[in-house]
Amino acid sequence: MTTRRERALAAAIELLGTQGLSALTHRRIDARAELPPGSTSNYFRTRDALLTGVADAILEKDLASVGPALTPASADELLDALVALLDRTTRDQRVLTTARLVLFMEASHDPVLREALGRGRAEIETALEPVLRALGAQDPGASAGAIMACAEGLILHRIGRHDDSDVRPTLGVVLRGALA
Repeated sequence: MTTRRERALAAAIELLGTQGLSALTHRRIDARAELPPGSTSNYFRTRDALLTGVADAILEKDLASVGPALTPASADELLDALVALLDRTTRDQRVLTTARLVLFMEASHDPVLREALGRGRAEIETALEPVLRALGAQDPGASAGAIMACAEGLILHRIGRHDDSDVRPTLGVVLRGALA
């Protein structure tokens, strides 16, 4: 059963991802989630608390989809998994990803939100390092950082420009460089 808090967070993600930051109010979240007025405010008293809660909810969803990408037996399998993950992130989870990007822009002047979003990147990078080490990367930390930076750029490009071009060649270049 979905809790009221979970319904509020899902509605907040939907509003952010479809209408932008200005649409994110406690009242509109309650209406979208079909919750009694004041429900969202009970869970997230301030706008900062709401933004951090949404960032944490997005991270939870992102981490759930990253796991399978981090069990490859070869560089080709890792590339396949990264391409599939990027496709899922920018197609199937487009609204969620757009909401995350809206939060990234807000984080440029909000250190609490910036820290919350940074935790997600750090967790994914840390999980990627042993995979790259096992595949022969000389500097798994720098390699994970390069792959993450490339993936973030491709995600931004795909979402911002509504561009579904093939990401495999670009990710392949970065992955080969990481494993060289």
